[in-house]
Formats: sequence, C-alpha cells, structure tokens
Amino acid sequence: QAELVESGGGSVQAGGSLKLSCAASPYIYRSNCMAWFRQAPGKEREAVAAIYRGLGETYYTDSVKGRFSISQDHASGTLYLQMDNLKPEDTAMYYCAAAEYECYAHSVFKDTEYNRWGQGTQVTVSQ
Repeated sequence: QAELVESGGGSVQAGGSLKLSCAASPYIYRSNCMAWFRQAPGKEREAVAAIYRGLGETYYTDSVKGRFSISQDHASGTLYLQMDNLKPEDTAMYYCAAAEYECYAHSVFKDTEYNRWGQGTQVTVSQ
C-alpha cells in the first residue's frame, strides 16, 4: 500500500482553481513536516507549501502566497493544497512529501528533509 497518494490534478485555464489531495497512511500522517513540491519540465523541484505541526504553522513560497492554501484533515489523514487564481507558470507535476524522522521549521522547504514522496499529480494551466 502506497504511503502517500496524490489526486486532484488536471487542466484548467488561467484564473481557475484546483484542489490537490494527498492521502497518507496513519504512520506517515503523524509526520511533523508535510509539504507540497512541484517540478516543471527542465526545472528543479521546488517547495510550494509546507506545514510544521510542532508550531502549527504553514509556509508558502513567495510566488504562491495569497493564491495557494495548505491544510490537513485529521479525521481522514489527508493533506490538501487549494490552488486559486492559477497561472501558466504553475504548470508542473505536484508531489506530496512527508518527513518520517525529525525535521525542523527552518528547513521545511528543503527537499532533503523529506524521505516519503507520492507519485505526483499533473497540473496544467493554459492561457
């Protein structure tokens, strides 16, 4: 059974919205750090949004602030990424990630902090 399973990707026009979901196994869902990353063709993987449960804080990369929102549903063990006002530059494969071991608030955007990854879900935004 996969530990992290993303869904919700698709194709939308600029200005549209999508909500990504990441279903986590109970053990992985207890991770102190969970995050969404994305990777566009020919570009490096980048962090988009993260949750550090120890402080109950969320973090966003500058390009998505005010447009994206990361959240968790503890009842279902699901991590979400609500994406509004999507832009063509948001086009990428989006990955859910969890840090199984100790992680730190100051490094939630470092992909090396995460050792559990989903298979990814494609988001395509057209003009």
